[in-house]
Amino acid sequence: MEIDMERNNNRKRPASTDLPLQWSQWQLLDSILPTGGFAHSSGLEAAIQTRVITGPEDLHTFVVHVLENTGSLLLPFVYTASKSPSADTLCKLDRMLDAMLTNEVGRKASVAQGSALMRVAASVFSEIPLLKTMRDNFLSSGAVSFHHAPIFGLVCGLLGFESETSQRAFMFITLRDVISAATRLNIVGPLGAAALQHQIAHDAEAITEKWSNRGVEEACQTVPLLDTVQGCHGYLFSRLFCS
Repeated sequence: MEIDMERNNNRKRPASTDLPLQWSQWQLLDSILPTGGFAHSSGLEAAIQTRVITGPEDLHTFVVHVLENTGSLLLPFVYTASKSPSADTLCKLDRMLDAMLTNEVGRKASVAQGSALMRVAASVFSEIPLLKTMRDNFLSSGAVSFHHAPIFGLVCGLLGFESETSQRAFMFITLRDVISAATRLNIVGPLGAAALQHQIAHDAEAITEKWSNRGVEEACQTVPLLDTVQGCHGYLFSRLFCS
């Protein structure tokens, strides 16, 4: 009994000042945070209407390809922003990503999600006044478009995420959002979606390890067909999602 008590006392405990920060980190990944991610399908809706996806099997392949594109193109921006969360870095990364996103639908979706995330983060995480200051300054100057990936990396860096955790978190919300879109588009049911997310988690981890910790100079598209399909979204006769 005394030995067990001694072991418990000797266990490493997180500093009390770190605990509120952990709650903030978890909240950033909570689906209830109103960042607008569920208004976008990453091209899934267009893929269904163009018959690229006809069933659950195609959905699995599509999601993996979305993750591959996300890892190769966007993770470098998340990584760089999280390592150096500053106004200068954000301005540089935002302009670079804006030039690289040739798909207008994808560009608008990135700006919409990034703008929403910055607005929410500046309001919710009031213990980091730099977020509100940066948002106000950039809104006044128009210097940045608020693309999602660098904004996410910036917020993660200011919240104390490690760079590896920031990149894995970005891949997680990408996986979560596209599978949620599949559920609302009636491609898969809620239980099937949960099972699919669990199955793809192994692929997501492998893709994250493959593309993590890379500079923006290495950012690239690996599945250009998805970019083309997403670009067709604006021509759909009926649409549930914004992208």
